[in-house]
Amino acid sequence: QVQLVESGGGMVQAGGSLRLSCAPSGRTFNTYSMGWFRQAPGKGREFVAAVSRSGGVTEYGEFVKGRFTISRDNAKNSMYLQMSSLELDETAVYYCAAATRLFGGTSEVAYDYWGQGTQVTVSS
Repeated sequence: QVQLVESGGGMVQAGGSLRLSCAPSGRTFNTYSMGWFRQAPGKGREFVAAVSRSGGVTEYGEFVKGRFTISRDNAKNSMYLQMSSLELDETAVYYCAAATRLFGGTSEVAYDYWGQGTQVTVSS
């Protein structure tokens, strides 16, 4: 069992930047591929980004367009999502997820563990 804890959420002005972190419990972090999803009010959960176990492979949602960077530091048991040029409609709860497979990719069903989420609010 893996417990995931997100941090770094908060309020930011449109056009600003924010860095989210995810710290899984346990010592087997490098055996999980990881991902970020988000859910805006009244909408379904949306894929944001994914990273392989080693960090060598990444994938992003189409809307990212070079604005976000997913990364991980296996030595520190941590994963990050650096977000820039944030837009108003990106206000959402952002979730960290872990998959036992080599690469979780874009589908929610590929992920086995989920964090509680961290709120990101983009204001004008």
